[in-house]
Amino acid sequence: MTTPYPAEDPEPYGSEGRDRSLDVAVTGMAGRFPGAPDIATWWRALLRGEVLTTRLDREALLAAGENPAVVDSPDYVPVRGLLADADRFDHELFGISPREAALMDPQQRLMLETAWRALEDAGCDPTREERVTGVYASASSSAYLRAMLTSNTLDAAGVEEALRANEPDYMATRIAYRLGLTGPALTVLTACSSSLVAVHLAVQALLNGECEQAVVVAAAVDFPQLGHVHLPGGILSAAGACRPFDAEADGTLAGSGVAAVVLRRYEDAVDAGCSPHGVLIGSAVNNDGRAKAGYQAPSATGQEAVIRAALTAAGVGADTLGYLEAHATGTRVGDPIEWSAASSVLRELGAAPGRIAVGAVKANIGHLDAASGLVSLIKTLLVVRDGKVPPVTGFRSLNPLLETAGSPLRVRAEGFDWDGDGAPRRAGVSSFGIGGTNAHVVVEQAPAPAGPAPEEAPDGPEHLLVVSAATPDALRASAARLADWLPDHPAVPLADTARTLATGRAPLPYRAAVAGRTRAELAGRLRAAGAARAVGRTAPPVVLLLPGQGSQYPGMARPFADSLPGFTAALDGCLARLTEEPAARVRAALFDPAFPAAELERTDLAQLALFCVEYAAATALGGLGVTPVALAGHSLGEFTAAALSGVLDLADALALVTERGRAMDACPPGAMASLSVGEDRARELAAAHGLELAAVNTPESCVLAGPAEAVEALAAALDGSERVRVLRTSHAFHTSLLDPAVPRIEEAAAGVRLGRPAVPYVANATGALLPAGSAVTARSFAEQARGTVRFADGLAAVARAHPGAVCVEAGPGQALSGMAVASGLTAVPLGGRQGTLEALGALWAAGLPLDPAGLTRPGRPAHLPGYPFAGPRLVAPAATVRTAPPAAPVPAPGPAPEADAAPARTPGELVAARWTELLGRDGLTPDADFFDLGGDSLLVVRLAHRLGEDLGVRVPVRSLLTGPTLAEHTALAASLLLAGDPR
Repeated sequence: MTTPYPAEDPEPYGSEGRDRSLDVAVTGMAGRFPGAPDIATWWRALLRGEVLTTRLDREALLAAGENPAVVDSPDYVPVRGLLADADRFDHELFGISPREAALMDPQQRLMLETAWRALEDAGCDPTREERVTGVYASASSSAYLRAMLTSNTLDAAGVEEALRANEPDYMATRIAYRLGLTGPALTVLTACSSSLVAVHLAVQALLNGECEQAVVVAAAVDFPQLGHVHLPGGILSAAGACRPFDAEADGTLAGSGVAAVVLRRYEDAVDAGCSPHGVLIGSAVNNDGRAKAGYQAPSATGQEAVIRAALTAAGVGADTLGYLEAHATGTRVGDPIEWSAASSVLRELGAAPGRIAVGAVKANIGHLDAASGLVSLIKTLLVVRDGKVPPVTGFRSLNPLLETAGSPLRVRAEGFDWDGDGAPRRAGVSSFGIGGTNAHVVVEQAPAPAGPAPEEAPDGPEHLLVVSAATPDALRASAARLADWLPDHPAVPLADTARTLATGRAPLPYRAAVAGRTRAELAGRLRAAGAARAVGRTAPPVVLLLPGQGSQYPGMARPFADSLPGFTAALDGCLARLTEEPAARVRAALFDPAFPAAELERTDLAQLALFCVEYAAATALGGLGVTPVALAGHSLGEFTAAALSGVLDLADALALVTERGRAMDACPPGAMASLSVGEDRARELAAAHGLELAAVNTPESCVLAGPAEAVEALAAALDGSERVRVLRTSHAFHTSLLDPAVPRIEEAAAGVRLGRPAVPYVANATGALLPAGSAVTARSFAEQARGTVRFADGLAAVARAHPGAVCVEAGPGQALSGMAVASGLTAVPLGGRQGTLEALGALWAAGLPLDPAGLTRPGRPAHLPGYPFAGPRLVAPAATVRTAPPAAPVPAPGPAPEADAAPARTPGELVAARWTELLGRDGLTPDADFFDLGGDSLLVVRLAHRLGEDLGVRVPVRSLLTGPTLAEHTALAASLLLAGDPR
């Protein structure tokens, strides 16, 4: 592909002074095609000129239900554009029950998934409408519905359900409902031109202010996907190959696929920082009327008129076009008429001979019927975006019926590069429908992004990437796809990637979050990310862990200041309440990694610095939406808890902590040692070595303290027989060596106003969870400094009060997190080895109401890999192809048809059987909710009718609605039987 594309009179982008207020940007697109699961794969295949249709073997055809006599006919052509896995659907993602999903036409299922993915590509969360969004949907006639209706297996209610799940009336509105979109929702059906007509209508709606964004989605999926019988004179190929404009063209092929685009007004898209795939600058729709040989015949007059109208709307001449994606069915009649019409109008409007290259995607994938126009548009967007024109696959020589003299059109068997020479690349797209509705769209290359992407340095800022999915497998697939994508797209800044993931993806139950500075680092962490348990509908309770002295280190505030929004402001608020000298000293210790560690170990400085960091971190977390239900502070951390709970105001807390540190610093020196032993063993060792029990941190971890020589003797005596670690402390805290500090602390506490806690917190001296509203005495602060820290008891109390809580260690280090995990709690240390930003991501992944957008840097919407749909295969029993109808109708399809004949069943069994029938779910639990499992008001009406038949009583629909769980429905059924209210 090296032949340069000829350009005439190159001009700077947009220099012709067009009014761009009527332009529409394509901000997102998605699709699945024969032989290609996504647009990127498909585009590579088109550039290689690959034929993506499939020749089906006899066994596959018979297994799909094709008649053996038809398969063996000499006129049967076993070729089509086959869409793989067309019967799969990720129904759980959309809250649709298995039974309802099985009843839906596969076309409508695929459209729902593809609309979701196109919105993702546009940088939009598909579950949250930030701007009024319209839906314009098209699909081919439903062979799936025909199969069900002709199966002779449906009763009247089953027929009604099948119609509601398949008829085109519900196509656009179902997408709008499931995605929560509030703009116009229109089904557009004009045969083969449907989807390009839908594009035109969406453009008009945007320009008229009917919506701010539009999703155009179309599908063509036959059921089953089979070959065809060639009829002489018909439009379907006898050779099994679609060869548009070729001398040997003998017709088209059926193909299956689905496609979607997202549209916004160009100026709005640019203001939002979008990078459009291309710009629609003009479109038009008309009808042939009676100016043709017959209803199904094309009309050159109508086709000329629609191309002229689209170019007029665009305000550009045909001399600025370089490409035309033709309707190009490869038929003997259609191709010459289209060639003649396009040649005539484009020549009239200024296009020079041979100026415009012709494309024909049907040669690659077959004719996608109602979706064909949208597929052609997506291909054209790729052509103008990348400047590469694919070959017309299978083309050898021009059809002699085409008028070539002076024609602006040319067909190339080889692909080539299209260099616009400074002018924007422009192209046209045609789509013509049986019945005469014609559509044409003029497409322009979007402006290039301003400036190159900044390079990410190893010492650059961290970025948080968040990923979520509906299942663990989908989460792993999403993370892996993003990991593969990152190194291949260096032009997309990491800030854009992080921002798009945070704001343009649905927050689904299974989540992962990773942080890093480079693409390689992030990709590696994504591949290693595991699938945690699903988050619930309600956020888990949060308990803040607040460490004590010993966790401090020079520069310990820097990770929080770099990654925790609001931390710096909260810390400044703390320091502003100190006098100048201690404030400067604390700030230096918190931000300077070179600050002397020995000085920071001094009790008066360490405690004040720790308090400030913990208080600021907790305040910042609150600003992000992380509100604790309880606080658990270790030693000094209890003072932070008292301040956060409202017992102490900030100024009093700082004064009390300052005096506590000074009082303790004035006590005799000592030492402390941590041992991996239980409390009983710790007391034995303490008695044997003249030490005291300072803390019980977990059932198997205690701290002994006392004179330094006694601690050293203990460590030497154990010598590895029991794990012992001498702590870096200057004093034997929580022992009798601290007795001189007790009256000073009590006196200081007596001098401040003590409130009542608004949030429960752990009292170290007792290990109890102090309830909200409790009275707190000055004496308790003094006793806390002297007595044993019963932190294990406190964590146990937290676990009892708040099962399933997530503990967040709001301070440096991760010692308390380990203690919480040992107590059976989930813990996330903000200052741990994983880093603060990734810890915040872990809180989001755990289901906390923390908006990841607040953890990302400014960025523009980026085109990232979309959701990895991989749902189960779903085919309604009634849609299964049968060679002959059954002798008599059977009940509507469902997993439990025998439920009608069960007079001896209990009310619970009857209710469960009907739920299974209507929802397609088994393994039901008493607390299962009918609506959470995909039920709706119409199904409730049917449930009431069915249960009424089973029980012989009238079942009120209102009662089923107000008590929607299985247990409530069962209790209702039992009560109705007792009341004996007959039908």
